Amino acid sequence: MTTAGRRIPRVLSIAGTDPTGGAGLQADLKSIAAHDGYGMGVVTALVAQNTHGVRSVHVPDVAFLREQLDAVSDDVTIDAVKIGMLGTAEVVRTVTSWLREHRPPVVVVDPVMVATSGDRLLDEDASRAMVSLFELADLVTPNRTELEVLAALAGGSPSSSLDAALLVARTWDVLVLAKGGHDDGTTSDDVLVSASGVVRTFSAPRIATTNTHGTGCSLSSAITTLAARDGDWELAIGGAKAWLTAALLGADALEVGSGNGPIDHGAVVRAALPELSWTDRWWDDVAGVLQETIDCAFLVGMRDGTLDSDVFAGYLAQDVHYLRAYERHLATLGSWSTGEEAAFWAAAAQGCADEARDLHHRRLAGTHADDPVHPTCAGYLAHLQEAADSGSAGVLAAAVLPCFRVYAWVGTRMGRAAPEHPFADWIAAYGDQGFADASAAATGWVERSAAAATPAERGAMSRAFRRATEWELAFFRMPMAAAAGGGGAGPTKATVSR
Repeated sequence: MTTAGRRIPRVLSIAGTDPTGGAGLQADLKSIAAHDGYGMGVVTALVAQNTHGVRSVHVPDVAFLREQLDAVSDDVTIDAVKIGMLGTAEVVRTVTSWLREHRPPVVVVDPVMVATSGDRLLDEDASRAMVSLFELADLVTPNRTELEVLAALAGGSPSSSLDAALLVARTWDVLVLAKGGHDDGTTSDDVLVSASGVVRTFSAPRIATTNTHGTGCSLSSAITTLAARDGDWELAIGGAKAWLTAALLGADALEVGSGNGPIDHGAVVRAALPELSWTDRWWDDVAGVLQETIDCAFLVGMRDGTLDSDVFAGYLAQDVHYLRAYERHLATLGSWSTGEEAAFWAAAAQGCADEARDLHHRRLAGTHADDPVHPTCAGYLAHLQEAADSGSAGVLAAAVLPCFRVYAWVGTRMGRAAPEHPFADWIAAYGDQGFADASAAATGWVERSAAAATPAERGAMSRAFRRATEWELAFFRMPMAAAAGGGGAGPTKATVSR
């Protein structure tokens, strides 16, 4: 049971495959997952197909099919079964025999006889064998062409699809969802019919798209899952119909295949997810480095006031070297940007210049003013220069961002210091609201850049951010190591190769 007390429906799809993922078993599993079900699959046929059509079909030995079915039912309680492509009479009989022995609460048959591309997927002997299967079904979901074949199996040739659905429903005492996806008009109307007549019409706007590959498979699997969960056919069909409409609306954006492409099975789920933040993911990725940073001896000593003042002065001297180079990189970003973004980076560059000139020199008071660049500081600056040399504004912005974010984050962790605290002014600088606002603004600009980047550039941005965060840790460790006579030390974690 879930924490809310709702059991996740365990749904078995018995169907053929589609290596492009738009139809068959692959589409069934996506649909089941999209409706919060646990999907299982038994393969009836291996189908070589793509968005242009079916190339060939291989049907494994039915003994193996039965082994697959028994492997599932011997171990798992099945709440619902969706049956798709069966292909041959032997397969139909095997599935029917197993279903008669292991009758789950919900059985939906999507009589896959003709693909959207027009390819015949069920031979005539298998079509006749389907009669026994229909007797075990709760719902049958044919398209218009398949409905005509079913009506003929029932011994009639009705003049309308509604009459055909009624004939099928009465012949096998089964619910029939006569789908209108292949009809004309501004709406797509699916009609649920029982042996006693029309139950309900489910209408939705007709979506103008040629990417409808696997709609039948996907809809029937969605209905199966929702029926197992809701216990009501009308609720299940209505919910699945609304989901399919959204999936069709998102189909063109998938750009899968050059023919009749698939629907977007994840459209509804994706819309419900929180907006993806690249910079937040990068921040979560460096959580361990951040913890090491706040726990390092330099910051601990600063926070509790025990840090040696000469060690602190050594840190400031390196910070001056850093800020002078950092100013140049921020100015570069300003020159590579326009509008408000350019103004932000330019103002940040000026802030670096002011910081290096005023606060640092005041605190140094002549000590360490002539310290050369420490190897750790040089390493950090080399990383920033490498980002600048990439020619990508996004990569450079990602590389300079940790100086904003880590600094502001440390400020939230350091808290406030009493006026008499030896490092009160510096701790206050860490926690300054103006700097926190600047950090948030910088993050926003980098986030926009990451969202607009290609995956390759975005990956380079994430690596630049991660490496710079590791250099921030190394920079905070540097003054203690230098005071102890240690040499240069870079990040402790290996860089992922580009």
